[in-house]
Formats: sequence, structure tokens, C-alpha cells
Amino acid sequence: MNNIFHKLHVEGKHLNKLGAADVLQITEHSLQSHEFYSEEELIQTFIQKLLMMNYRARYIKTKESNEQDQTQQTDNDLSEEESDIFDDVFGNISPSEKASSQSDPVHPMDVQMAVFHCADGFLKQLMVTKLSQCQYALPLLVPDPLTQQIEFPLWTFRQISKSWKMRNTDNEIISQNQMVYKAETPMVCFFRFGSVSSSKSQLMNSLINEKHNTFFHRNCPGSSRTRELMDGVVEIAWYCPSGSYDDKFTDCVAFCNLHGDAGKHEKQLQILTEMSSVNVVLLSKLDRNDKHAAKIQNLYKDRKPLISLLDDNDSSVIKTKKGKFKIGLKCRSHSDVSEELRKAINDCLKESSSTFRLEDVSQHSDIRVDEKDDDDCRRGREAAQEMMSLLKKKELRNIKESFLPHQGKLWHQWCQKNKELHRPQGEKIEMEISRKKTQMKKIRKQQHEFDISNFMMLMMCSFDKLEKMFFLKWLRFLLDEHTSADISALHHKYHEKWSTLLQLKEKHDKSEQLETEQTELETISEELQAATFGLEHIMREIGKIYESCSSVKKNKKDLKDFSSLPSLAAEMMISGFPLELMDGDAAHVPVIWISAVLDELIKKLGDQRVFVLSVLGIQSSGKSTMLNAMFGLQFAVSAGRCTRGAFMQLVRSSDEMKTQMNFDYILVVDTEGLRALELAGRSTRHHDNEFATFVIGLGNLTLINIFGENTAEMQDILQIVVQAFMRMKKVRLNPSCVFVHQNVSDVAAREKTMEARRQLLEKLDEMTKLAAKEEGCDAECFSDVIKFDVQNDVKYFAHLWEGNPPMAPPNPNYCENIQELKKYIMSHASKSHRMLLKDFKIHIKDLWEGLLNEQFVFSFRNSLEISVYRKLETEYSKWSWSLQNAMLKIENKLHNKIQNEAIHEVEETYLQRELKNTSKEVEKSMSEFFEKDTYADILIQWKTSFETKIKELKKKIVRQTEKKMNEILHQDLKKKHDQITHHENTLYEKSKELALKLKDKAKDEETLKKEFDLFWKINIKIISDTPAIRDIDIMNIKEILSDKKDEYYSIFQKYCHGATSAAILGEIICEKLKEPIEQSVYKNTARDLTDEIRSNCESLNGSRSNLEQHILKTLAEEEDFDKYMDYIKTPRNHFKRFIRDEVSRYITDQFSVSVLPKMEKNIKLLQQKIMKAAHESTEHVQVKRGYAGLWLKSFTQQLSDELIFSEKDLSGVKHDDVDDVNLLEDVIRKELPVIMSDIRSRFNTETFPVKLDFKFRPDELLIDHLCQCCWVQCPFCKAICTNTIENHDGDHSVAIHRNIGLNGWTYRRTTNLSITICTSGVASDRFFYANASDDKFPWRDYRRAGGVYADWSITPDLSELPYWKWFVCRFQKDLEKYYNKKFEGSGKIPDNWRTFSKHEAVETLEKYI
Repeated sequence: MNNIFHKLHVEGKHLNKLGAADVLQITEHSLQSHEFYSEEELIQTFIQKLLMMNYRARYIKTKESNEQDQTQQTDNDLSEEESDIFDDVFGNISPSEKASSQSDPVHPMDVQMAVFHCADGFLKQLMVTKLSQCQYALPLLVPDPLTQQIEFPLWTFRQISKSWKMRNTDNEIISQNQMVYKAETPMVCFFRFGSVSSSKSQLMNSLINEKHNTFFHRNCPGSSRTRELMDGVVEIAWYCPSGSYDDKFTDCVAFCNLHGDAGKHEKQLQILTEMSSVNVVLLSKLDRNDKHAAKIQNLYKDRKPLISLLDDNDSSVIKTKKGKFKIGLKCRSHSDVSEELRKAINDCLKESSSTFRLEDVSQHSDIRVDEKDDDDCRRGREAAQEMMSLLKKKELRNIKESFLPHQGKLWHQWCQKNKELHRPQGEKIEMEISRKKTQMKKIRKQQHEFDISNFMMLMMCSFDKLEKMFFLKWLRFLLDEHTSADISALHHKYHEKWSTLLQLKEKHDKSEQLETEQTELETISEELQAATFGLEHIMREIGKIYESCSSVKKNKKDLKDFSSLPSLAAEMMISGFPLELMDGDAAHVPVIWISAVLDELIKKLGDQRVFVLSVLGIQSSGKSTMLNAMFGLQFAVSAGRCTRGAFMQLVRSSDEMKTQMNFDYILVVDTEGLRALELAGRSTRHHDNEFATFVIGLGNLTLINIFGENTAEMQDILQIVVQAFMRMKKVRLNPSCVFVHQNVSDVAAREKTMEARRQLLEKLDEMTKLAAKEEGCDAECFSDVIKFDVQNDVKYFAHLWEGNPPMAPPNPNYCENIQELKKYIMSHASKSHRMLLKDFKIHIKDLWEGLLNEQFVFSFRNSLEISVYRKLETEYSKWSWSLQNAMLKIENKLHNKIQNEAIHEVEETYLQRELKNTSKEVEKSMSEFFEKDTYADILIQWKTSFETKIKELKKKIVRQTEKKMNEILHQDLKKKHDQITHHENTLYEKSKELALKLKDKAKDEETLKKEFDLFWKINIKIISDTPAIRDIDIMNIKEILSDKKDEYYSIFQKYCHGATSAAILGEIICEKLKEPIEQSVYKNTARDLTDEIRSNCESLNGSRSNLEQHILKTLAEEEDFDKYMDYIKTPRNHFKRFIRDEVSRYITDQFSVSVLPKMEKNIKLLQQKIMKAAHESTEHVQVKRGYAGLWLKSFTQQLSDELIFSEKDLSGVKHDDVDDVNLLEDVIRKELPVIMSDIRSRFNTETFPVKLDFKFRPDELLIDHLCQCCWVQCPFCKAICTNTIENHDGDHSVAIHRNIGLNGWTYRRTTNLSITICTSGVASDRFFYANASDDKFPWRDYRRAGGVYADWSITPDLSELPYWKWFVCRFQKDLEKYYNKKFEGSGKIPDNWRTFSKHEAVETLEKYI
């Protein structure tokens, strides 16, 4: 035994440890198909095939056995003459040949039992259920491989049911469907004593199904001589008759098979013989002294029928006495023996009245029963039974009403009101919407008033994880058991009535009987709906409890925390249970509940990537069966439990596959069938169109399931599908589809499938033309609507059953078709757009909101796309700022160079070169964003246009800068600067001459002062008398010079006191540097500060939408009506004012912590650069042996990028007598800190904006950056288009529209201001008059009004939008006074608008903008 586990790479420690989650995940191995597998792959391969219901799971070929099958040749390769048949064939076997023949491959049943022993309770149950579906025998009594204690795995049988048909005494066919654990049937037990040459299992197969090996036997493919894990195992299988005349048995019969010698397994023999109806024993020749003789004698003496099959006897059947038969097996035809045995068993069954019930096996002592020994299982069962005990006294049709009141009439009323809300009618649109919302809130309050039943309270109790899983499983089994009989009877009744109705319709009978039958059919349908009661309804009730509590914002009595309920559902999804996505009874998506569950799922799993796979098809076309086989799921598939609505289930991807496949989970959506019979009372076509649109829109890939060859049915579904895909194309969603044509005969015939593909494509093209007319768009063929390859996107499936049910196993070809489809889906998924769970949540809401409005295409709002576009706009804002900021630095340098006459022309190519590095960084950032962002698949549609916009922006700022710089080059301002410099330098030289004359009076300060004042007065007069040069204002020059009088006097004094020329020149240079340094520090600080404000200031750090959100918050805080009207009427100016205020506030608030440090940094940096220039100029002069002129030239050139300071600034200042440049450098080193300190002392919040040129101020730079966007206003409500790009492509749009009365709109021929909100108007059936003319247009078709109306995209949105409702109520009187009109009549403000507080209004801005 240990050898088997070792061979299969599982050890004893793995026993009972392997879980369903381990085998249900998508692995690389699960997608592969090979002819041969290694022994270590056997377990994995067996499980994967079994989950797909492929009965060939037992016939896996191993590489080891294949190698042994190769012809063995001896070492001495003899010639043909030397070879001898007596030596080669009949001679002794060599040791090497003997060793090779003895290393048997692992027996297939050992693989099966190894999996069974390694599996935990849930996987065992899944495995046995799948074995049953494969029509294989199931383990009934299993010896523990380590202790040999016998276990009865009753738990594994709990979800298996069997269906059969039999004839009653009136020859009528009666259908039966029963759970096997409680079905009472005869049981025929087979066992053997000793060794026999005939195969017992093969003989049993011939009784049950001649074409299928229900019991594995020695002649099955892959069988080997060694079989370690089957000895002592008892297997059970059921024969189920079909009601036909050639049934082998007329009733359902259980067959038990004890493997191994019965004499060695006394406990199993005792249990079987006690419970059996008939015993069948295989015997070799025995005598009275045989060790088993007494046991056989007891069997013969027992009253129960016994059939002895004799291995050494060749006689046909002989009845030895009543209920005792013997049949010889020796040299007899297998079919003859089988037929005699069948007849003998039938004879015995007629005489025997004993029946067998599987559940009763647990009553035997000395065996382990899994359900009793597992504490979690036992406690889970007790909890489920406690719940079920509450249902016992209630009629099935009344259970939901009593225990699940939240999903009853009130919920259906709420759903209806919600649909009406999205399709408002009547003149008073907002009043109608308000009334509907009030009614819906009232219904929610009524729902909230319901008590939570004890039944539901038990459901919401807390359990340990394993106990919870057992509890849910038990609850599902017990509910099915409780309802199955009634539902089966109602289905029978329904189909009888349906058949009668069809016959009447075929006769074109229009009598009262037709109407009566139709009414009765609808009554049965309602009864059926009321009687259907499963785990999904209980979970639906939890959802309704949550939604009602969420709506009224408080807990219910006895419910501590309603917010914990979604966690319960999320845990169930993670554990493998499906969650109802669409309520099939109300045909409604509970968006609040689903969103909450998905939020919890994200908390527990992280925001996982999902690939959404949905399925669509006619009812009962095998959709759920296909999904179950593909992923090992357990969606309801029985005829009595057809899927209603839509359910979603998670299938995990293994870690190895996550990177390959680009997703973490497949989210499988199983759906109700189109043209569902139960929906006969509804408008099925309209329902199907909406449903198909929802399901197709939901999935990345939709499997369109077509069943059989019925062309009428096919045409119906194709038209619905094509129309749904056309809608997806119109709203820019790009799901894919695969057509799965099931139940097709001769799938392998290529010619037939080629012709079928051609016909399908023709039909699709035909349906496309029809749908195009209905949807109002141009499309000639299906490939115009969706990317579709008829060769690869159409799959043909074999019949599901290999033979006729109920005994037919699944067709292995069907299973292979499933495997191929699964591989195709995975391949598609690996290349497909991934969706995060949070995006899936938003997508569900968008689709459902779009469908609630009658015109889906017109109403659909892709929130995810909008969100991604806003993110792109925010990034664009960063990219554009990077380019603009870089150009500001370039501009600054150029401006300095121009003023210093270092350049005489600015060329476009120069600016492009300077901007090149920043451009590359922006291009790299863009490329990474578009390629690596989570939403790259959505972003790709805008990649080209935004790359173009960035190129255009680059060109624009380059051209603007070129123009600006060249204008400066030719401005007279420079001439003014030169004139001032000339007069300054003349005054310096003249004051120097005067100082030299007065050198001997240097100590007489009063004389010096008088002489200087006289000198100053005379020279200023001379300057005043200078003729004006063009527009240069001489008086202005006088003022400038007068401001510097003290500086001149200081230098004059130093000359008088005998200071050297070098010292004086150094001081003059420092004085000349003062103003340029100050300007540079201010400009650099302003630029750095602008960058910081754009990053740190919440209102200014994103796109224009973000800025608008902050403006609206500020307006609400200030409650200033005039400012509001300024924002509404002149938004651009209001935005500018707001930006200026924000920047001013930021500078004031952050002055000491941010602005001053920046200035300090820039001063320090500039001081370092000046001193470096001075030092390097000194070294340069010393190397070149030059004089002061060379020093000045070097010094000014080095600073020409940083400061407006050139040699020309010192023209007229003589320096011929300066011979010590070291002293010049020393004076600058000494005087420069004093200048910097002076600049520092004058730096404050008042001087900062004054000292800066207007164009360099942070607020102006940010206005230029943030206001270069679209300012077009909605023609109805004046809301501004939120696109951050001026002259953008496509329509104008805005997140929040508002009451059109704010723009002065009134109701026709009244002075009543309108309260209609644009997004409500377009959902209604009302009209408007464009541009105050007599031209009337429907709101729904507002673009027909042309002009500005045609350029706007306004989609229906019935969200609360509290902000502008609060504003209208708060400023009602102000608005009425402003427009001299009233909110009266049709314009009366709804009462519920007045319930919104300012806090609510402001809080919701973030949600909507």
C-alpha cells in the first residue's frame, strides 16, 4: 500500500487533506491533454478528467506502461535461420524479462481510491458525485488503508439523485426522482469465495449496462495484476429503468459488489447479506471441509434468495429450491450467463419484499460513519436541521411569505417603482421623480419594519469556517429534500397544461378554453415560483435585509450590525458557492447588495483581476451542465431546478497561471434560459433582449449556447444576441463571443461542420441587417458588429450522453469538446482585457442603470471609462506642466541673455533643443502610462490623440516663447535700461573726479556733503535737459537715479578717503548686482513655489474637474449668492479669481515654512554662483596676464544665464587704473553677503507679488496652466464642459448637470422657473423649446435641435445630485429676485429637495465630479 502512495507521489500524511479548492483551480496541467502520463501525474489527471465527467478518467495510459509495451529484444540478435519458436516462445523466461514483466503499472482503481483516501470530506463528496454522473459504481464500505477500520462514507452520497421511469398496472409511465441516500430499492449483492476465473464485476456490468464498465474489471483497459487499495471495498451502483419494454429490470435496483475474497471480509459480508434482497455468490469447486463452507451453508439456509455461480460447472440455470438457483460458468457464453442471471434475479425480486435504504447502513455497529465522526459535519447538520424544523408545519407555497418577507410583494413593488423612476412621464418631471423616490424610501422603511424570522437569525449565526461549509451544504441538501416532491409534481402539472395549451394554439382555437388554460398555466407558474425554495432565496433575503437597513441607515431589531452581512456572502463565494447576481423572480439586479458583497470580496482577496465568462442560451440547452463540466462547478442542472436570473461564481487561477493568464480568477456567470417557460406571463421578447444585453455586456467572453438542430429556436436566439452585440458596439464595449452548438451528430465530419458554419454566418449576417434597422445603425454583416472568426469562434459539441438516459454515461467526445473549449477560453483570456473586481462592480451598476432606461444605447454611462479618462486628464495636466515649467526656466535664461545682449535672436530650433530632455521624459512617462497602467486596454483608444495633443502643446509653447523673446529683443525697454546705465556710469565717473579734487578735505564731512549735494543737483538738471529718446521717460530715469543717491554718496566718500580703484570698482559691481540678484531670486522662488503649489495645494493639484469641485465646496461654505451667479454666468473669470485667492492664501499660510526657505535656497545658490564666477575670472586673468577689463568680461559672461548683468552695465566706469583683481574678488566676497542680507530683509508677503513681473507670478502661471481648457457651457443649465483640453475631440460633457432654472429657463408662457435637471429631462417623454423659439423638440432627442445642442452628450442620470437641489432651496428667493420669476406651478420645488443639508450637498461632490 505504501508503495502505491509512493508511486503516486502522495504519502500517508496527505490522507484526508486534499481539498476541493486545490483541484478546482485552473492549472497548466488542467489545460493539457496527452496520450500518456507519468505515474506522478496520475492523480491530478484522474481528478481533472473526472471533474469534466469524462469516464475515461479510469483509462489513463502511463508512460511507464507504454515503455513496457514496446517489444523487448534479446541481446543476441539471431538470424532468421537460427531463431527457434520453442526457445523464443515456449522456453524459460530470462531474469531480466521476468523483472520487466513484474513491474506492473499502477492499477486504475488504486488511483481512484488513493484520491478518495487523500481527499477531505468536500472533495470526496464532489468526487463521488462526479463518479455517479459518469455512471460508475461508488464506494459504499471502505477499509481504512492504515487501520483497516471500515468506513461508510454516507456524506459523499448526499447530493446524488437518480431518475427513472416505470410502468404502473395501467401501463402508464411514472417518473421518479429520488436522492439515493433515502431511495428504497431492492439490493442485489455480489461476492465471491476463493479464487474464480470469471470476472464478477464484468458479469455485473452486463446486468446494468452492457456498453459501459460501471464496475472496473480485470479485462478493462489499464488493468494490472496488482491491486492494493480495492481489497475489501464494497461498491454500489443503481440500475434505473427508462420505462421502455426492453428494460432489464422494471424497477430501480441497487447492486453491491464486494471486492476480494468474501471469506476474508466478514464485516462487509455480514452488512451486505443482512441488507440485501438477493445474494449472488461466485464459487470455485468446494467440499464440506473448506474453511468457507459454513458461511456458504448459512447463506443457502437463509430465507433470502441466493444465486450461486459455479466456476467449474457448465450447466445452465437450475432452480434448486424456492429462491435458490445455480448457474454454471465454465465454457459458457457470457451473454447466455448474463441473461439467465437477469431472469433469476428478477424471479427472486418478485418473491422478495425486502428493500434497501442507503442511509440505514449507518445503523450497523463497528463501522465508522463519516457524518457521525466528523464534529464539524455533525454540528453543521444539527444547525441546518434546527432551521429546517421551523419549516415543517408550513405549506411549501407559504414558506417564503412567512420566513422571507423582505423579498415578497414589497420588493417587487420597489423594483417596479425603480423602473418607473428611470422612465419618468408627465409634465412635472422632477416632481414625478421626487414622488417615486419618496415611494421607494417608504417601501424600504416598510421592509425594514419586518421582523427577521428565527429561521433567518439561525442562518446569520457565526460558525467556524469548516462548520459553516458543512452547515451550508446540509442546508442545501435538506431544502432540496424538503421541496423536491412538490416541485416535481408542479412541474409535471405545468408541462401537462403547457401541452394542452400548445394543442389548442395549433388548432388556432380562440375559445374561452384557451383563455382559461392560459390563466391556469400562469397560476401554476406562480405556484411553482412560490414553491421553489433554496439557499439562493435565503441569501437573497439577507441581501434584502441589508439593502433595507442601508436605505434607512440603521440596524434592525435583533440584528447587531447589518454591515457584516455582505461578509457572509463574500465568504460563501470564496468557498465556492454561487451568488445571485440578478433576482430571477423580480428580474432585477440588487446593485446595493452586489456592490457591498464585491467590496467585501476585495477586502478579503484584494482587488483581484477577473476574466468574466458568461453563458447565454435557450432554457434547458445544457448551459449549466457545460459550465459544471468545464470548471467542476455545481450549478443547478436538474429539470426541476432550472437557473432563474443570473448567478456568479469564482474559479481560482493557480499561482503559476496568474502570470501567464493575466488574471487571478475567472468569474463565471450562469444565466436563466431565454424564452423561459415560467416567464410565459411576461413580455418574454423584451425581457430576453434586456437580459441578453446585460449578460453580454457583463462578460469579457460570452458563450452563446445553441442546442440541437431547431432552426426556429436558433433564429430567435441569434436575433437577440446580434442586437445585444450591436448595442455593445454603440456604447464602445468590446465583449467577445463563442457559439457553442451542442448535441450535434457526427461532429468529426469536417464537411458537415464547414457547411454548418457557412449557414450560421449567413444567418448571423441576416440577423445583423434586421437588428441594424431596429437599432438605427449601419451594419451589413456580423463582422461589422464584432470581431468574429467563424472558423475558430464556433464550436460543435457531441451529444452529452453516450446512449440513452437514464443509464447512459456522459459522452467522452463531449468531454473532449469541453476540454478544447476550455483551452480556447484560457487562450482568449490571456490576451483579453483584465477587469479588477472594483471595476466589475462599477460595470454591473452602469449596465443595469442603462437597461433601466428604455433606450440603453442613449442611456449607458461607462463610469469606468469616465474615471480612466479623468485619470488620463490628471496625467496630461502633469505632462503639460512639466513642459511649461521647463520652458519657464528656458525663458528666464533667455530673458537674462537678451538683457545682457548675449544673444540677438531666438530661434525655434534652439528652443526645441533646450526642451528636448524634458520632452523625452514626458514621452517616456506617457509611454509607460499608456502601456503599464492597470487600465491600458481602455486608455489605448486615446493614446494617439493625446500624443498628438502633447506634440501640439510642445509646438505651441515653443512658438509662443520664440515670439515673446523676439518681442523683448526689439522692445524700447532695453533702450531705457541702457539710457539709465549710461547716466549712472557718467555720475560715477564725475563723482570720482570731484572726490579727487576734495581729497584734502576728506575729514570735513559737512563740506563733502554740501559739495556732493551741489554736484548731484547740477548733474540731475543736465540729465533732465537731455532730449527724450522716443518713448523713454526722462523723469522716470531721474526718479530711478534719485533713489540711488545714497549709494553714490557712499562711493564718493570712499574715493575721498583714498580707497583704491579696485575697491571702489568692486563696490560699484556689488551695487549694480543688487537689483538683478533680487529679480533673479524672486523669479526663481516664484517658479519653484508654483511647482510646489501645483503639487501640494489640494484644489490646484489635479485637473480642472478637481479645481471645480473645490470651487463648489468653497461657494457652499461662503454661501454668497453673488459669487454663485458669478460662477454660473462667467465661470472662467470666477476660476481665475479663485486661483489667485488660493495662491495668495497658500503664500500667506506657508510663507515661513515654504516660501522663505525657497528664497534662502535661491539666494545661497546665487551667492555661490557669483563667487564662483568672481574666483574663476581672477584665475583666468592671472593665466592670461590680463587686466580688469578681461576680469569684467569673464565675470559677466559667466553670469549671463543667471542675471540681467553685462559689461555694458559698467560702460563709462573707468577701470584702467585697477591693477589688483584679487582685491576686486575680495571686495565682492565681503560686500555680497551684505547685499543678500538686505534682499532677505525686504522679502515678505507684500513685496513678493509686487517685486515680481505680472507674468512670473505663481497665480498667473497656474491660471495659464489650468484655464487652457474647454469653457463651453451646457445650452440648458450652463454647466461647464469638464474636458481639460481646449478644442477637444468628441462631444462636450459634464459630470453634474443642474436645474435649468438657474440659467433662467421657464415653463412655456409662464413666469415659472423650471426645476428640470438636464439628466432627468433626457430620460423623460417631455419636450423643450430651443432658444426660446417655437421649435419644439423631445428631450430624449435633444440633438435634433442642432447647433450647440448637437455638440453635447447628456445621458440620463437619476442619482440624487444633492448639491444643486440644496442650492435652489437655499437661494430660492435670491434666484426669484435675480430673474424676476418664481418657482411655482410646474416649477414648484419638490419637498424632498429641502431635506438635503449643506453637509450632504458638499459630501456628494466627490462622488459625482
